[in-house]
Amino acid sequence: MCGLVAVFGGDPPAQLAQLTQRARVERGLDALRHRGPDGSGTWASTGPVQCTLGHVRLATLALQDGAQPITNEDGTIAVTCSGELYDLEATRRDLEARGHRFRTGSDCELIVHLYEEHGARGAVEQLRGEFAFVLFDERTQTLVAARDGFGVRPLLLAERPHPGGPEWLLASEAKALFAMGVEPRWNEA
Repeated sequence: MCGLVAVFGGDPPAQLAQLTQRARVERGLDALRHRGPDGSGTWASTGPVQCTLGHVRLATLALQDGAQPITNEDGTIAVTCSGELYDLEATRRDLEARGHRFRTGSDCELIVHLYEEHGARGAVEQLRGEFAFVLFDERTQTLVAARDGFGVRPLLLAERPHPGGPEWLLASEAKALFAMGVEPRWNEA
């Protein structure tokens, strides 16, 4: 099943703000532990825009090396994903023929390399399966969030006003957003 959380934007980066963002991601992951009892991980950006990704894992593929978030070869692109991607072997062979090196047996690593090869829209168009993911590109300071066309895997989004600009929180379940500080209330508009 797995679960993911992400926090993007907000105040300009500072050590204290980065720690606060990571602490909120950890609270979100705690709310999702039932989705991924086999492990968890976080990743934080180092560039001017803050982004922290988190993942709880239910190990069904790549039992030994499929921990997330997963990065590309130089660590400039990171992804956290919930779900299952189809055509894993064929897509992997194609990407390897184009020079991409895989470090895990995880199907979710495909997303990073498809993004490098085809960009955000092209990567999503290439994916087959039931999935939700959040990807951050350090080079362009770009956040990409997507889910399968049928919406099988949930991906919830909340925007919070912040003095340094809007902050975006994403999660597999609403209770993770609440744990990260989103106030539960109706938006009547």
